[in-house]
Amino acid sequence: MRLTNNALGFVINFLLGIAWASMFIGALSTFLSFYQEHFFFAIVSGAIAMLPGLIGVLLLEHMITSKEKYLELKKQTKLLKLLLETTQEK
Repeated sequence: MRLTNNALGFVINFLLGIAWASMFIGALSTFLSFYQEHFFFAIVSGAIAMLPGLIGVLLLEHMITSKEKYLELKKQTKLLKLLLETTQEK
């Protein structure tokens, strides 16, 4: 679990779990509904049913990565300011 430091991190991680679950449930239920008729059709239908959950996972992972990048850039900016102050004192 990433982004565990605040409420936003909890919400994003919770929604990420929901997105993964909806992806698996959609694929499994659709596959099991159609596998008796035609196996290839069941695989294709399962892949299509996975798409909404997969898009949710990708969007949430992008949000997590962007937030981590922002936090890392804040740390680097702080260190660069400190380095600039120490070099100007000399």
